[in-house]
Amino acid sequence: MKLTFIRKTVLSGNTNCPSLYRTDRDTFIVQGWRVTDTEALGQLEIPSHETVVEVPVDVLAEMLTANAA
Repeated sequence: MKLTFIRKTVLSGNTNCPSLYRTDRDTFIVQGWRVTDTEALGQLEIPSHETVVEVPVDVLAEMLTANAA
């Protein structure tokens, strides 16, 4: 799988987290902060082979702008 970097948050400093990547399989890879909040996790049905991450809105900015047009 080939990844193409799209954007990282301005909050990341010298790291690339959280970030958004596009794959050569027409999917996206999201790198973010692991969600550990039990109240939030309790509202989701997460299979054992999946996880959820949280990313700031600026990581998705281009996607949100493109969809609004």
